[in-house]
Amino acid sequence: MSAQEPLVFVTGNANKLREVQAILSPTGLAVTNHKLDLPELQGTTQTVSREKARHACAVLNKPVLTEDTSLCFKALNDLPGPYIKWFMEGVGHDGLNRMLAGFEDKSADAVCTFAYCEPGQEPVIFEGRTRGRIVPARGPTDFGWDAVFQPDGFEETYAELRKEVKNTISHRYRALQKVVEFLQSRRA
Repeated sequence: MSAQEPLVFVTGNANKLREVQAILSPTGLAVTNHKLDLPELQGTTQTVSREKARHACAVLNKPVLTEDTSLCFKALNDLPGPYIKWFMEGVGHDGLNRMLAGFEDKSADAVCTFAYCEPGQEPVIFEGRTRGRIVPARGPTDFGWDAVFQPDGFEETYAELRKEVKNTISHRYRALQKVVEFLQSRRA
């Protein structure tokens, strides 16, 4: 990837793209996106991310960045984990809370795993994690499970936090910081 070439983030999710661009903007790293239907794989977040990156890189024949997000409920041995998208579609915010109704432990980890892959290379994995807890939905409900995740040390859910605050503490931010360090070290 050349210094001037924008990073290709493979996503069709406009909210994720905006958040990634906002987080990376101060670094000077330009990001574009390419919507690509990738196989929905099963496994750990790292396995899913690695395979998404391999597939996207092979299809586009250029360096790509892919992302997989997990929401890990401690009471459920880290489920729904990488399947959170399907749980959200199936049961919604209220259903996520009901899943924990019989448990005292409402703690959860928000996990973001990026994979960077160049043609002919193995994907490189970057993971970010934010601890928090699951709460009844508060704030806008238009960005996945943000309305039910309250990060430790805050009284607001991700959905209630100002974007400028969320984008400096989130699991996505933490993972992207590692991506930036990796890419900058390769350009040096």
